[in-house]
Amino acid sequence: MRSQVLAPGEGETIRPGFEIKVGRPELVLTEAIYAPGDMGPDPHVHHGHVDSFFVIEGQLEWRVGPDLEPHTGAAGSFVSVPRDVLHTFRNPGPSEARFLNLHAPGLGFERYLRGEFPEFDQHYLPEGSGVAPDEVTVLAPGEGERLELGESTATIKLGAGDIGVFEAEIGGDFPRPPAHRHLKTLESFYVTEGEFAMILDGDQSVLPAGGFAAVTPGTVHASAPPAGPLRFLNVFTPGGLEGYLREVARLGERPDPSGWDIELAN
Repeated sequence: MRSQVLAPGEGETIRPGFEIKVGRPELVLTEAIYAPGDMGPDPHVHHGHVDSFFVIEGQLEWRVGPDLEPHTGAAGSFVSVPRDVLHTFRNPGPSEARFLNLHAPGLGFERYLRGEFPEFDQHYLPEGSGVAPDEVTVLAPGEGERLELGESTATIKLGAGDIGVFEAEIGGDFPRPPAHRHLKTLESFYVTEGEFAMILDGDQSVLPAGGFAAVTPGTVHASAPPAGPLRFLNVFTPGGLEGYLREVARLGERPDPSGWDIELAN
């Protein structure tokens, strides 16, 4: 799959209200709408990948761990379930819930959703199964490791080896990186507020709220200054680049990109 830019509502539709935004070995990211009372899969574990969620509208309830402990999150909430932790989820109502679901690595989940694979790394187990939920990430809106970048902020939601996730609020003085590429990392963006002007291999696209982009390894990309308030979810698969953000915040400027899978374009 080449890099792609999707307008709100675009993607590979599996059923009404359920779209694959990107399906690659590094990441399978879907956007779904659940009506009040809709249930996710029965309690299950994943042995080989991390399962994460970001709520865009409404709220979800997750049940995690052997005791299926409940957690409810409104729009802006983030939950990540590591390997071998029992979990399920539902929309408790009273309104529709719209959310992103991130599987990293992808392990062919997109092919499973299409019906091309009869099996996937999803193992249904009874209550009382799985490992303790000590490493589960449950963050309310705005929570996480907040990094100050001048007038901008980057709130790290997750850095788990397979995946790094942060939520960015961009001001006019954001230290935007110059045109660059990642040789091993898939970088994805989902805009939640404002408009994000992105340049991919020299072509500019403007992503409105609900827009999505996936930048494949080797693709030169950059961004233009925002015209107004801008907020987006930024996903790196595999993870690691959250460490680069910490260095930017610590130094107050862009550090040497060597060792961070960042190659500046000529």
